[in-house]
Amino acid sequence: MSNAITDERPPSGAHVPPQHLSHRRMPRWSPAAIAVGAVALGIGIGLAAGLSSRFQWCLIALVLFIGGTYGMTAQVEGRRQAKDRVATSLVWACFVVALVPLVSLIVTTISKGIKILDGNFLSHSMSGVLANQPGGGVYHAIIGTLEQVGLACLMAVPIGLFTAIYLVEYGRGKLAKTVTFFVDVMTGIPSIVSGLFILAFWILILGFSYSGFAGSLALAILMIPIVVRSTEEMLKLVSNELRESSLALGVPKWRTILKVVLPTSLGGILTGVMLAVARIAGETAPILLLVFGNQLINNDPFNGPQSSLPYYVFEQYVLGTDASYDRAWAGALVLIAFVMILNVVARGIARWKAPKTGR
Repeated sequence: MSNAITDERPPSGAHVPPQHLSHRRMPRWSPAAIAVGAVALGIGIGLAAGLSSRFQWCLIALVLFIGGTYGMTAQVEGRRQAKDRVATSLVWACFVVALVPLVSLIVTTISKGIKILDGNFLSHSMSGVLANQPGGGVYHAIIGTLEQVGLACLMAVPIGLFTAIYLVEYGRGKLAKTVTFFVDVMTGIPSIVSGLFILAFWILILGFSYSGFAGSLALAILMIPIVVRSTEEMLKLVSNELRESSLALGVPKWRTILKVVLPTSLGGILTGVMLAVARIAGETAPILLLVFGNQLINNDPFNGPQSSLPYYVFEQYVLGTDASYDRAWAGALVLIAFVMILNVVARGIARWKAPKTGR
């Protein structure tokens, strides 16, 4: 008796119903529903326990949200998917927590600084205005900040840019390692140390007077390592194939750097420069030591004391009157707007100068 071998494959052209791997999934609205329930329970528990801090309520709601997400997902989709959802929830929670101080800072500064922020405040100085009197403005401090930050950029950006180019394109051996080491050390220098150095060298030893330029020297010291590090990282991101293609065509290395490497990384370099500007624009300690403050308009950064926005905010806050507090908040709002405008301009220039790729 012979064993018959049957072919169980369907005949050609026959319709085969698709087989899907199906499993239960949570509805899309479930995270929002769990979040609403967690917030409600968190508020209820906080009120029942007599907790007056809303931050404590938020922590309770966060714990309830993560626990509820894990429990419900584990029942419906399994423990493996529940762990994935908990990890995603933690990432979102950390993102929201990181936004809380930023949003709170901006909202508080706008709400308190908008009271007296008008054209008169932006176009007048503090000449003849007493501490407890309303009025006055921030015009002299805006001039001082623009001149001091501008001079610091003129000194720090070329030095930082050329140092980064050397480290990436030419730097080899002990000299490059030494430069890298000192750049790392300068990154962690407190602002007061740079101010004390310029005070001892520029004013006490060389005999120059207090001025906006002295403050710019200290700000440049703080700015250089940031420009070096950010530019160095951007230059490293440029593909070596671009460099090799340019060199293979007989283009000198210096021209390859100028025409290929720098335009390709221009957006990142400008972003790094703006980060450095934002770092020094709010520095107060070097200005207190070197610029010395001035309630009058001084357009000459090389001669005489000069004010700046950080110094103006500090000066008005120390006076301790209601009018000075309003001026301090308005000055802080102007400083934040100044940094934001610089960032917007830098991004616009980066897009304009970015290399265009054909389709």
